[in-house]
Amino acid sequence: MAKNLEITILLDFYGDMLTEKQRDFLGYYYNDDLSLSEIAANEGITRQGVRDAIKRAETQLFEMENRLGLAKRFGEMKDGLEEIIDFAAQINDYNLRHSLSREINDYAVRIKAVAQTLME
Repeated sequence: MAKNLEITILLDFYGDMLTEKQRDFLGYYYNDDLSLSEIAANEGITRQGVRDAIKRAETQLFEMENRLGLAKRFGEMKDGLEEIIDFAAQINDYNLRHSLSREINDYAVRIKAVAQTLME
């Protein structure tokens, strides 16, 4: 995964655990695509100060993920739900081609709907 995307995802999961300044700097840098110099000028601090704050915040995000693993677990759950949706569709297709059980069809549709709701 590209570092920018990874930081953005980790910021979504753990951003509230950072200071307001750290969140702001990461948001400016990764989401708003501002340069270190632009952030420094807007905040009235040095470019090096911005860089140091961003690096510290990135380190904290990675440490939180290493300890808690919420983003990784979320990705695994999302992948699993996509697989469940695919399997439910396969069951439905097989049922339509072979036995045409209304009950099996209804269950497959319900499984797919529940999985899609959990993905939202």
